[in-house]
Amino acid sequence: MNSQHEFVLRTVEERDIRFIRLWFTDIMGALKSVVMSPSELESAFEEGIGFDGSSVEGFSRISESDTIALPDPSTFQILPFDDNEPDLQTARMFCDIAQPDGQPSVVDPRHILRRQVTEAANDGFTCMASPEIEFYLLEHSKELTDLVPTDNGGYFDQATHDTAPLFRRRAMLALESLGIATEFSHHETAPGQQEIDLRHADVLTMADNIMTFRRVIKQVATDSNVRATFMPKPFEDLPGSGMHTHFSLFEGQSNAFHDPDDEFSLSRTAKQFIAGILEHSTEMSPIINQWPNSYKRLMFGNEAPGSATWGVQNRSALVRVPTYRLTKEESRRVEIRSIDASMNPYLGYAVILAAGLRGIREGYELDEPAEDDVHQLTHRERRAMGYKDLPSSMDQALREFEKSEFMAEVLGEHVFEFFLRAKWEEWRDYQRQITTVELRNNLNF
Repeated sequence: MNSQHEFVLRTVEERDIRFIRLWFTDIMGALKSVVMSPSELESAFEEGIGFDGSSVEGFSRISESDTIALPDPSTFQILPFDDNEPDLQTARMFCDIAQPDGQPSVVDPRHILRRQVTEAANDGFTCMASPEIEFYLLEHSKELTDLVPTDNGGYFDQATHDTAPLFRRRAMLALESLGIATEFSHHETAPGQQEIDLRHADVLTMADNIMTFRRVIKQVATDSNVRATFMPKPFEDLPGSGMHTHFSLFEGQSNAFHDPDDEFSLSRTAKQFIAGILEHSTEMSPIINQWPNSYKRLMFGNEAPGSATWGVQNRSALVRVPTYRLTKEESRRVEIRSIDASMNPYLGYAVILAAGLRGIREGYELDEPAEDDVHQLTHRERRAMGYKDLPSSMDQALREFEKSEFMAEVLGEHVFEFFLRAKWEEWRDYQRQITTVELRNNLNF
């Protein structure tokens, strides 16, 4: 038992915590949970909690089903929703998944990200991330074809309907109570669309924070009698929801992305990191855009990138270099704009970090920044300028992913093969459906 274990045990007793939720995710990013009584906490720290890994999507075969969840005491937080019901007071901890012999499970998404964090540390870097998370608030409806936004607000509007501003305040208070620092919240461009930005943290902590964020947003929505969705594009005629994420690498206290002598204050390390993202953008697309619906956001969404480009201030680029506080070292960062709000943050951040690190290690060269509105260029114009288009469908994305030895190396063979099979099956199910557009256009022939 170390000091963190002791702190958790003492807090549970002093605060009269009645239940402990142990959280982890499956390969697709679905949050899994087991509830434990406080009396079992000490043994859980020492031995973990055994469960049937074959029942969790992608984890293990029936013949190798014994799996152990090891609570990480550094992630202990008291959940904010039971303050008025002390008999239900609950805390949560994220878990690392292990095999019976104590070795980390190769299918644990958190371990896959930690492996890249270790790779970065071996190169002298700490990766920091700060996401801008978009989502829609909808009125409750039993019909999935009858989605109604909670308000008619637009970008930065002070919504006339009370639901949106009150919701965001409640959500931010709940997040802050869990130790998740927020920076800004505002109404996004579409009716019912919201954004909350999280303050930067190391990339593994941020992945935990994103999983907690989704749980909190869903709970606050339920308590507010509305519905929250992180679906990439729930409306045909409205913008999609992304999770633009700002990344930076630090060497100790120094920002490795900052160079005061560069025109854009970007170091060679930063440029190589960007070049790595652009070079591997198509093959990692299924991880950061994992649903067929994701490509409707990229193809028809507002300010969603369609090509592997970078730009200074340019919001049509895949990687944008913000110019706010250009001379401030700690603020130098790059923004990756293709990420979905529903991405598995452990796998997504793992492949992004791996791509950036490869760019640095192998000295990738960065082309000139895009100055055009890339959305307005034709395919021929983009090709003439040397821009590589991102996949426009899950089918195209999986074909790029399937032949990528790099993605298999980052994710591990088991996760790579399982993810690929599952997504091909999902794509075939998607193709099998007969849509109302087809019926409207073809039924009379």
